[in-house]
Amino acid sequence: MSPYLQAYLTPSSSAVKFAIKGTLAMFLALYIALWADLERPYWALISAAFLQIRPMSGMVIEKGLCQLGGTLVGAVAGIIVMALFAQARVPALVSLTLWIMLCVYGSALTRNNLSYGCIMAAVTALLIVVISGSDASRVFSIAVARLSELGLGAICATLVSALLWPTRVRHHLAEQADGAVNHAFIHAAQRLEGGSEPGTLQQSLTASLGPLMTLEMDSQAARYEGPAGPGRVRASHLLTRRTLRLCATVAALGQLLHEYPGPLDADIRCLANATAEGFRRAERAQGVGEARELLQECRHAAYRQDSEALSPLSLRVLLGLREALGHAMIMLDAREAITRPGHRRLRSPSLSWHRDHLVAAANAGRAGVVFTLMALLWLSTAWSNGPVAMLLATLFSAFFASRDNPARISVMFFKGMLLAIPSAFLFGHVLLSQASGFVMLAMLFGTPLFLGLLGAGHPATMGYSLAFTIFNILLTMPGNGMDFSIDGFLNRTLAVIVGVSVVVLGFRLMPEIGPRVLRRRLINATTRDLKQLARRPPRETDTWFSGRMADRLLQLARHDQMLPEEQRHLFSLGLTGLDVGRACLRLRHRLDDVASSEVRQAHRHMLATLAQAYADSAHGHPPQGMQAAGTALRDAAAQTTEISAERRALLDGLIERLDLTLQRQARMMAGALAPSPARAETEPPTPNEAT
Repeated sequence: MSPYLQAYLTPSSSAVKFAIKGTLAMFLALYIALWADLERPYWALISAAFLQIRPMSGMVIEKGLCQLGGTLVGAVAGIIVMALFAQARVPALVSLTLWIMLCVYGSALTRNNLSYGCIMAAVTALLIVVISGSDASRVFSIAVARLSELGLGAICATLVSALLWPTRVRHHLAEQADGAVNHAFIHAAQRLEGGSEPGTLQQSLTASLGPLMTLEMDSQAARYEGPAGPGRVRASHLLTRRTLRLCATVAALGQLLHEYPGPLDADIRCLANATAEGFRRAERAQGVGEARELLQECRHAAYRQDSEALSPLSLRVLLGLREALGHAMIMLDAREAITRPGHRRLRSPSLSWHRDHLVAAANAGRAGVVFTLMALLWLSTAWSNGPVAMLLATLFSAFFASRDNPARISVMFFKGMLLAIPSAFLFGHVLLSQASGFVMLAMLFGTPLFLGLLGAGHPATMGYSLAFTIFNILLTMPGNGMDFSIDGFLNRTLAVIVGVSVVVLGFRLMPEIGPRVLRRRLINATTRDLKQLARRPPRETDTWFSGRMADRLLQLARHDQMLPEEQRHLFSLGLTGLDVGRACLRLRHRLDDVASSEVRQAHRHMLATLAQAYADSAHGHPPQGMQAAGTALRDAAAQTTEISAERRALLDGLIERLDLTLQRQARMMAGALAPSPARAETEPPTPNEAT
């Protein structure tokens, strides 16, 4: 059955509950707004609708607070602009453009609902400056009205979410954690077993990272669900870190087991196979307790294995298996702490966010261009509904910029808007003009809103249905003094079409940053972080680097999912960077306490060489200087008695394995960056080739 038919003919119970809760929240806000005779009651409906997109109680509270905070900041900014340029419209609009760009820039550098708060700050300032015009006496009253309407919608959405079929963030986090852990265990088993196709490995990795990204993004809202909330947030951070470390560790183990030239002891081979089977059994286990027992058996077997008579390669594999199982055990502890924070008290700082200022500047520039074009149209035509078009163009160009594939989302919203036009005309004008009283208004106007929210409960129709709901509200604009004239409806329809069309064109003509630029910036950012590992204090280095790489890997996984399968190498680059960084931390852990100046100098040179070798291999070039730096470090270590023979063997193996990893990445990237024969045949020759 088509997803469009399925959304309405066989809706899930959660979709029906979502539609009922959203409709009740909107009409509760509308009733109070009409009773209080607010100037624009429909803003209360839109506020409630936006907050009900993620109806879990903690998320609604967090988003409501961010919305109110952003509205308050935007109101202050709008008042300041009008206080300075009340009689000068052009300077006021220029100042407003800069403020909008600043808010969108901040939105791109923040996460989750903080980003939404930045957008609300831009929209509120726009409403105050544009609606007040040159009448400075109305500025404060307009600011209070917008704050009252948006705040009313937030309060109503929060009440309905908490009282009617309440859904908790903790259940959502537990579900996402289960998906992340189970698929990570499958991926670990595939790496250890070998023989899996690259597409299969990528599929299991993506299946784990999808829930992991959702878990990390949504975990902050758990702090609004009682005193146990912060514990769930810490557990989510810890689960994210350890899952990514497990992925990096098993990737290195897969290389040692199946690509490294050298004999592997039979006992270690059997142990690796048993560990892979343990991961698969843990994935199928019923509950965290059973999975922990299965992996604990594998861990005991790994620690019972005698390491004295092993070859260097087998010893490195054994240590890697112990490390992977340790990560898996902590992942299970974190998973249990998400459900029952009081049983396990885990300590994990929040991730250090990776902020890409180029992406933020591109989003801000796009929003500034869109607003400027709409402002010029408004100034040149004195169009009465020009502010509506300006608002929609600015709001959605900023809102979609932080989403995956914004060009596609904008087209979906455009189609949903077109569907809303006949609906708003029928229900909001033809039928509603004959009704009297709030009950009739709710019955007639609530029909398209309920249908829109019902469709929004299905992922395939969410974009169209949310647009259908929002534009039904904007085209009808319910209030105490509604305008049912045809020319008024057509004027609003034109404003809506123009505003959304500009958004679609904006993302078409000024698309988001492409994968090539993202890859280059990823390489540069990771290389800078690797170079800083040698200079930062040891205690905070692990937390700082792991946090930045974890957030970076989550973003890269999101970008990778939008690329064709043969071009998905961004996450692999990030995973190798995490592996190299963890290796640098191991080197510091083993060599920082050595007093020999020769070892210290060779150690610093090795860390710098690793950072540059990562950059070279990520660009498809063979890593340079690894063997020379490794030889210098080995010679320096051999001349001191502070480093035992076993530690020297582990050091040699680590350097050799890193060289193998970077060589492999260089070959992979050289093949990925090389032009395909078909593309080379179709591309025109360069001037030098033509001559």
